[in-house]
Amino acid sequence: MRPAHLLLAALVAAVWGVNFTVIEIGLDHFPPLLFSALRFLVAAVPAVFLVGRPKVAWKWIVAVGLALGVAKFGLLFVGMDAGMPAGLSSLVLQIQAVFTALIAFLALGERPTGIRALGMLVALGGIAVAAVDEGTSGPLTAFALVIAAAACWGASNVLTRKAAPPDALNFMVWVSTVPVLPLLALSLLLEGPTRDYDALRALDWQGAGTVVYVAWVTTVFGFGAWGWLLRRHPASTVAPFSLLVPAFGMTSAAVFLGESMTPLRWCAAVLLVGGVALTSVAPRRSLAVHAVDRPARPVDASRS
Repeated sequence: MRPAHLLLAALVAAVWGVNFTVIEIGLDHFPPLLFSALRFLVAAVPAVFLVGRPKVAWKWIVAVGLALGVAKFGLLFVGMDAGMPAGLSSLVLQIQAVFTALIAFLALGERPTGIRALGMLVALGGIAVAAVDEGTSGPLTAFALVIAAAACWGASNVLTRKAAPPDALNFMVWVSTVPVLPLLALSLLLEGPTRDYDALRALDWQGAGTVVYVAWVTTVFGFGAWGWLLRRHPASTVAPFSLLVPAFGMTSAAVFLGESMTPLRWCAAVLLVGGVALTSVAPRRSLAVHAVDRPARPVDASRS
């Protein structure tokens, strides 16, 4: 990769990592489901009028929109609102690589190699250590919600692979149109119209800035730049940069939110990142996998 491309890949990882701190700040201004709905609304409009018609079947756009937008981000935002720290969320969410491998094995017949299986076990060990750490300092229910979000993220990755979109930005913008109404409906039902109205009426520049960041910077710029890199370089060259996301996530949370890094959390980080690296980088065993993976290269639908 050229130096400029290396810097762009690192910048995207930084944008996605800092996103967790921005979400934490945004949750001080909005109920979690309303915040998630606004994220996708602002990401979709006006971009949906600029990216052209969808380039994959609507069934895939709807499926990924529900799995990624409603389930994954809904659970993530609710979990963080319930007390899951931003830095730890950026780390724990990376267990999606294990869920992706498991779901791909069940749905697509992708048999993991021994190295990938070892990586999954190491990553799960990191989750266990993180759970012990969180159990001594925070609510385990919030921790479980983020794990569930990672599982939904894994499902959306497999659906995206099946969809094989040729244009990452076009796909993500159209996917962003799907969660808006379901999330708004869930917000009205579970958070209440009064709470939603009060949040919108009290909207200030900081609250608006968090929505703009998670929508335009994280989604539109992040996915657009990531897809641009994947169209020019092998996925095996670009994908490892995503391992920088929790590093930026934990660092930004420590700097801007004052979150501490306990020895157990450092241990969990080493195990999780190392396990995810083995799971993500190790080659797959099944020949059928390559036929499925090749057209889906421009998309990594797993980022926040």
